[in-house]
Amino acid sequence: MQEHDQQVKFTAENAAEIEENITNKSEILDAENPDHDNDPPASAEPSTGFDGFIVTVGASAGGLEALERFFDSCPADSGAAFVVIQHLSPDHKSMMHDLLGRHTRMPVKMVSDGLEVEANHVFLIPAGTIMRIHESRFLLSPKSPHLLTLPIDIFLNSLADERGSRCVACILSGTGSDGTRGAAEVNAAGGFLLAQDPRDAKFDGMPSSVIATGLVDAILPADQLAARVMSHIHNLPLPEEQQPQTSEQRRPLSPEDARDGILDLLLNASGINFRDYKPATLNRRIERRMQVRHAGSFDGYLHLLENDRDELATLRRELLIPVTSFFRDSDAFEVLAREVVRPLVRDGSAGKDIRVWVAGCSTGEEAYSIAMLFLEEFERGRRWPNLKIFATDVNQQNIDFAAAGHYPESAAAELTPERIERFFTRAGGRYQVKSELRQCIVFARHNLLADPPFTRMGLVSCRNTLIYFTPEAQKRAIQRMQYAIEPEGFLFLGSSESLSGQARGFATIESRQKIFRRTGIGDAPDFSASGIALRARSEHSRTVARNLPARPSEDGRVIEEAMSLMLNEYVPPSMLVNSEHHVVHLFGKVQPYFRVREGSATLDLGRILPESIVPVASALLYKAGKERERMVSDVNTVKLEDGSSRRVRLDVRPLAPRADEQLLLLSFEEMPADSIGGEPIPVDVDAETQARIEILERELGATRESLQATIEELETSNEELQATNEELMASNEELQSSNEELQSVNEELNTVNAEYQEKVAILNRLNADLDSMAKAVGVATIFVDEELNLTRFSPDAVSIFKLRDSDLGRPLDEIAHVLKYPSLIEDLRLTIGSERMSEKQALAPDGQLYLARLLPYRIASTNHRGAVATFVDISAFRDRQRLQAIIDALPEHIAVLEPDGRIALINAAWKRFARANGDPDMRHSGIGSNYLEACYAANGGNDLSAERARFGIKAVLEGSTPAFSMQYPCHSPLEKRWFAMNVAAVQGFEFAAVVSHINISSWYHDHDGDGNES
Repeated sequence: MQEHDQQVKFTAENAAEIEENITNKSEILDAENPDHDNDPPASAEPSTGFDGFIVTVGASAGGLEALERFFDSCPADSGAAFVVIQHLSPDHKSMMHDLLGRHTRMPVKMVSDGLEVEANHVFLIPAGTIMRIHESRFLLSPKSPHLLTLPIDIFLNSLADERGSRCVACILSGTGSDGTRGAAEVNAAGGFLLAQDPRDAKFDGMPSSVIATGLVDAILPADQLAARVMSHIHNLPLPEEQQPQTSEQRRPLSPEDARDGILDLLLNASGINFRDYKPATLNRRIERRMQVRHAGSFDGYLHLLENDRDELATLRRELLIPVTSFFRDSDAFEVLAREVVRPLVRDGSAGKDIRVWVAGCSTGEEAYSIAMLFLEEFERGRRWPNLKIFATDVNQQNIDFAAAGHYPESAAAELTPERIERFFTRAGGRYQVKSELRQCIVFARHNLLADPPFTRMGLVSCRNTLIYFTPEAQKRAIQRMQYAIEPEGFLFLGSSESLSGQARGFATIESRQKIFRRTGIGDAPDFSASGIALRARSEHSRTVARNLPARPSEDGRVIEEAMSLMLNEYVPPSMLVNSEHHVVHLFGKVQPYFRVREGSATLDLGRILPESIVPVASALLYKAGKERERMVSDVNTVKLEDGSSRRVRLDVRPLAPRADEQLLLLSFEEMPADSIGGEPIPVDVDAETQARIEILERELGATRESLQATIEELETSNEELQATNEELMASNEELQSSNEELQSVNEELNTVNAEYQEKVAILNRLNADLDSMAKAVGVATIFVDEELNLTRFSPDAVSIFKLRDSDLGRPLDEIAHVLKYPSLIEDLRLTIGSERMSEKQALAPDGQLYLARLLPYRIASTNHRGAVATFVDISAFRDRQRLQAIIDALPEHIAVLEPDGRIALINAAWKRFARANGDPDMRHSGIGSNYLEACYAANGGNDLSAERARFGIKAVLEGSTPAFSMQYPCHSPLEKRWFAMNVAAVQGFEFAAVVSHINISSWYHDHDGDGNES
């Protein structure tokens, strides 16, 4: 799936959570060291410990599956550290450690306070805590149970401050907007920002919220996010299909020329001259986009911008960093309320206006914060002068968002509950500014460095905007603000800004909080026209001409002359106008409709069109831009400068929008003179008609009186309804507060539920494994609890106990069994009480012998106990013992052979003889040795008796003869001995033959060698 960073549009309707709280670290760096290089800010370099990439994965409801898919595709040797932040219930022990451990080969650790970050590890936030990072160590603090906390935002804020460009944030499935403001911090610090595709998420609240900011660098399914993170960390090239394709041949440019070309494109597209911004800031933000888009050089990135208008809009948005939040630097606003707001309200009168200018207002939080301070002071001082706040910004999108007054629920963390209740209403998952606060502020687009300033301002606030300007641009901006402030008025700057060496005529009120008072006249500001539009077109033309193949200049002049001729002859005079109603291009002979007025040079339609058609043109442009349809006016008469007049109809056509730019074509269609003449014929109204009119007038008077009475009744009813509405609003706010708590609990329950579902699946697998193992082992097994109620049994247990599936839960003493084991129940109780194993043998009626083994067990972390009883059939073992005892009692030397000749059993007499006659270790005649091989080895010494014995035994084993007997001498150094060997086949058993050796020496001595008696 391709990246969506160029597909996300930032509008007032879909910007659920605007980027806010941008870190001061990069601002201070830019302000104090304008010539620093493009490395990450100093704050991003930890003093000790791990200094690689830290990837933070934020998830809430439905995030378990997304986390598993993410880590399934994540390599274990990336060199990065991974941190998982979730909404966890403080009353529930998280199982995430075990669940994620099955989906990654990296070690998974639950964070403890002070734990150091390590590469190729996954770190989990503990339940009921807030986590931050400082100098490569995790810092934990307890989570307040009564306040709205946003753990993902809080950690991302500290991570952006700690890591700078080496931080990565991935926002996965979840409800609400946690992670949105922290993601903006990551983006401002130069980090990499990703979000799960909302269509791929179980709950799309969190990913949709962060996507709506327009800051996301990639939007992908959960199983593709890890690969995109790896490509960013290791700076891998994009797939071939994502590389910009073009057939144009162009000459490579130097980095300086390419950078100038980028600024020219931005100037042409937005009307903002970014050459007034610090080079280090520009380079850092441009290089960040180059890294995201894998552009290897400034020239390659310029080529990409020329072919991708969406990327140009994204770069413009990246450079216009919105730095704002409600009551940012609360200490500064407390001093502002005491030292500025209170004197302005105290010295103001009911008929006097208090005028405030908030320059660079971004998305409006600062303007609303100052308005709140004034309204609160009005209440305290019981004075209500007219308050008018002008909030301006160069970005129209920010102005639209601020004017709408919709802010995400995460903004509540920046406001006190009292201010939320007074100045906001809850609408769904967002906060809406109340009309009392909104009516105090006028939002307008304004370029601080190019447009004329306001005048007669009691307070000018410009916070954290000057730090991005070059020293020369800072001086121009401060001169314009000084011009706007009335004598004894105030200036409010950001914490990292100052007036040192920039302007005269200011006295310091509070140096730490950057509050100044105008005491005199400073340097005169430069209000000369900037010529932005003309310069943009000329410079962009040079950029394009520099990169296009050379063409004969004569062909260009001919084509241009032909185009001009056609426009003059067949096309009505027209103007190409942008969304701010500024002229971008002129077509045809527009001189009759072009006016030049005294004052600043501008291309604003309101300043260059004849006054008679300005309202008509403005209305048509507004409606055509809003409805995206062609609009045509009635015929208007326009007086020309030579005194003549023309009948003109205005025609507005919207063009197809490109990126964030909307253009409209305004045409002046000249109409022929009206041929209808003559005076209108007067109408004579007779007396009857006049009388009818008088009757109607009397009826109208009566109707008016009746209507007035109805209006009075409605006003009374309206007052009652208003009182009722206030009560309902109070109840609604209480319900909304309860709803927030329920939503938080619901997210935690979703997380717990997902973990339980995973655990249930594991238990099901374990249960199936246990059942299969019980069947495979073939041992009768029963499980009982501490009350001796049956809880489980194996299939083989039904041969001993009379069991059915319905017997589960029944007391064991109610179930009959076939064993002669009367003390079974008492032994089970004793085993559970003493927690010691016991073993006994028990007989069955059919003569089978069972070994009953009773084992206790206890369920971990609970008081539940029980016992498991196994019954192993040891009848064969008993029979073998009996057989061994029988053959041990015989004086003959007896061995039982297997079919291949190996010795399976021997009696005691055999062992004694073998040990006494050359085989003390039983290597050649013990159990497991091959008796045929022993006979063969004896034959190696030319022992004919051994060879005869080997052939006889082999014949019995092979079944060619049922028995074999022989006599043989076996003399010792002390005496002469004779033995008789008998070999008999064993039928129907695993054994094949029995070999016995009988000492017949005494019989042999009583007879001669031929068997005759002596």
